[in-house]
Amino acid sequence: MNLREKYNIPANAVITIAGTVGVGKSTMTEALANALNFRTSYEKVDSNPYLDKFYDDFEKWSFHLQIYFLAERFKEQKRIFEYGGGFIQDRSIYEDTGIFAKMHYDKGTMTPIDYETYTNLFDAMVMTPYFPHPDLLIYIEGSVEDIIGRIAERGRPMEQQTDRSYWEEMHGRYEDWINNFNACPVLRLDINDYDLLDNPETIDVIVERVGQFIEQAHHLRKGE
Repeated sequence: MNLREKYNIPANAVITIAGTVGVGKSTMTEALANALNFRTSYEKVDSNPYLDKFYDDFEKWSFHLQIYFLAERFKEQKRIFEYGGGFIQDRSIYEDTGIFAKMHYDKGTMTPIDYETYTNLFDAMVMTPYFPHPDLLIYIEGSVEDIIGRIAERGRPMEQQTDRSYWEEMHGRYEDWINNFNACPVLRLDINDYDLLDNPETIDVIVERVGQFIEQAHHLRKGE
């Protein structure tokens, strides 16, 4: 009996991994997919036609970039469910509007009109009963100090050179976002409770918690 069957995780489940830079979303995605024999879905960055333009001029291209991300993530979400599920997804569609688009608006790099247009479109596309929401969102969290330490140790060169204040702000925005998130069930995992790089076997404990959480959420939906 494999881990998925052992902990009664449906073969068609869709699990999304969320969290700020440095918490290990990609590592978790790969480890869970291998443990459950699920497929993976990663963000497509290389083919994004707005990314370079955006870094040259935030104000001019932030709206275009966010619309592109919304469209691509929406298509990917549909593809996953049309395929029949059985996926671990690295980063959620919800983070774009709740964190990144809002940050551009707050900082003045997206106009109020563009932000309203974007959020109206997001709500019409995603925040409806017709949109296939994941069975579970795993939110990986940790203290600012722990996350900055991981970025310094394992992060990309560009991330390591980024000012500390940016990571502090991003950490706060993620915490505010997840504390108000209710589009699907959320399982919160602390990065200090496991280490998938040095101790890969800790994925067994995480899979057990995932199974318990999905089962509890299923009973709650049925009103049991």
